[in-house]
Amino acid sequence: MTDQTDQQDPQGIPAATVVVFRQSSGDAAPELLMVTRSRSMSFAGGMAVFPGGRVDPADYDLARKAASAMPEDEAAHRIAAIRETLEETGLAIGISGTVTAETARDARAMLLETNALEPVLEAFNWSLDFAQVLPFSRWFPKNEKLSRVFDTRFYLANLGTGAVDIAVDETENTKLYWISAQGALDAAEKGELSIIYPTRRNLERLAQFSSFDETAEHSANIPVKTITPFLEERDGVRWLCIPDDAGYPVAAERLDQAQRG
Repeated sequence: MTDQTDQQDPQGIPAATVVVFRQSSGDAAPELLMVTRSRSMSFAGGMAVFPGGRVDPADYDLARKAASAMPEDEAAHRIAAIRETLEETGLAIGISGTVTAETARDARAMLLETNALEPVLEAFNWSLDFAQVLPFSRWFPKNEKLSRVFDTRFYLANLGTGAVDIAVDETENTKLYWISAQGALDAAEKGELSIIYPTRRNLERLAQFSSFDETAEHSANIPVKTITPFLEERDGVRWLCIPDDAGYPVAAERLDQAQRG
């Protein structure tokens, strides 16, 4: 199984986020689960992002106990992705066991009380299924002058066509919705959404594909490496760039137009 470990040893805040797919009816593009962060948040306040957050010590504790050949650090990030998605949206992904709308609501309530996934798994007789959470990319903007710099691993997860109950947590986020990758980009162009540079690049990449399976196949064929945006001057104009061999159709944006965290 692919992990997201590479040769770099970044010192950013470890974080994980998930692009959750829901297949639309007919030939429509798949929808992605996004949240709008509260404007009071110090990082990406008011921005549309994918569910996720920092990796907690309890995630590393659970990773050490998990019966997995996966490196502990990678397992902890996937656990964080699973936990944060349940906490922020009420959606249970990466779980093996019987999950209903009712049990997901109860599990979310318990998670908000315990702040750890392990007791939730035990209470509902669930187990982790890391194979449901697939590596997609890793971003670490260590060159940015931000109040907090996150080393974030992005994952993919698939709901298929199932109908699910989701609800915003109303603390870190103010809105929760399903939208296609191109739909999110179009909404941003119209000023209906605000998206930061990494989210825009990831949406452009995701918009190339018509299904989760296509996206997963593409991702599996491109090794994940840490992406650190860098500045480049072109004809007197400064551009914010990423490597052009990481699977992204757009690898540069004018600095004066790029939205940063």
